[in-house]
Amino acid sequence: MTTLKKLLIRIINMVSVEEAEHIISAEIKDYGTELIHFESAHGRVLAEDLRADRDLPPCNRATMDGIAISYSAFEKGIRSFQIIATIAAGDAPLEMENKNECVEIMTGAPLPDAADTVIRYEDVEIKSSTALIRIDIVKKRQNIHRKGKDKQAGEVVAVANQFITPALISMAASIGKTTLLVKKLPKVVIVTTGNELVGVDIEPTAYQVRQSNNYTIKAVLQQYGLNADLLHIGDDPKETKEKIKKVLEEYDVAILTGGVSMGKFDYVPKALDELGVSKLFHKVQQRPGKPFWFGKDMGGSLVFAFPGNPVSAFMCLHRYFVPWLETSLTSGTRISNSQFPVAKVYAVLDDEVTFTAPLKYFVQVKTEINERGCLLAIPREGNGSGDFANLPDTDAFMELPLEQSIFRKGEVYRIWPYKKIV
Repeated sequence: MTTLKKLLIRIINMVSVEEAEHIISAEIKDYGTELIHFESAHGRVLAEDLRADRDLPPCNRATMDGIAISYSAFEKGIRSFQIIATIAAGDAPLEMENKNECVEIMTGAPLPDAADTVIRYEDVEIKSSTALIRIDIVKKRQNIHRKGKDKQAGEVVAVANQFITPALISMAASIGKTTLLVKKLPKVVIVTTGNELVGVDIEPTAYQVRQSNNYTIKAVLQQYGLNADLLHIGDDPKETKEKIKKVLEEYDVAILTGGVSMGKFDYVPKALDELGVSKLFHKVQQRPGKPFWFGKDMGGSLVFAFPGNPVSAFMCLHRYFVPWLETSLTSGTRISNSQFPVAKVYAVLDDEVTFTAPLKYFVQVKTEINERGCLLAIPREGNGSGDFANLPDTDAFMELPLEQSIFRKGEVYRIWPYKKIV
């Protein structure tokens, strides 16, 4: 058999990146909801609309330090006002009985009912208990945050199916919402495989490596409030089958790294087959991450089996698992034959890249914004999928189409960020 025929057979047996995405997106899951304390909700997905428990703001209040007057007095030509009190934020409002009276008022303090305009201190001269306005132009209701202007009681202040940010936690606190209904997270285990892996606290030999994929994946999932369990399996077919069987019984999702390629010690695909896990695809027309295996157990558990090379596992995690997780948490509906409805980010390639293999290429890039506001992607190709030294110094994978081999500076392609890029 010629080399070309062998290559064509290998390509035919692979799914495209788009096909892999469609297959995974057909397995969107809804894991229900739960109530948690709002202080623990950062990174989770809100499962209810939040409504204001009262008007926001709850009263007319000053937005500047100064004096509060009745505009009608100013309109009648009064410029000198008698100060009857000072009101600070949190004080109850005092009443003004006469048009020529005013109160000194601090930012956030409530206005007296008779006051409707605030003059800032910079525009006032105060002597003893008298305030003299030194400007000629004053607008009615200036420097006032009016009651209910932001939201009225009962109005929605945050809609469901969004990730809970610090700003949303602030809103929950402001409306007295101490518990939040959030989307339940799947129960996830991260499984590493291989005799070459040793613990982080162990001094490895020259032919061993410390475990890192599991901690990397765990750290990514923690951004969603998901605390995955960790498990390691050695290169033994019996141990592989037994431990994966237990994993499928106990977890909603298993993320495996290693043991999915064509080596003599890659026992994972065979174990999954013997356990009755339905293989939805094995091998994707991409680099890195070509040996990626995805399937579903009869009980509904999903298996994302990534290659063991760190860059391959990292790319597959961000290109496939993270969109699946975000879509599951924010939609809760099965999406068949469609792509993940996640936000798309594009960048301008800042240097030429050549890639001749008939695979979609995910190149590591460092992003920056130029003086014209364009997001640039500077390629950092490294030394293959085992070279993870570049990852801390890069921000994203740029997805380059397999239909071409030369990608020129200035062309625009989609990126998959794994860091904050702006």
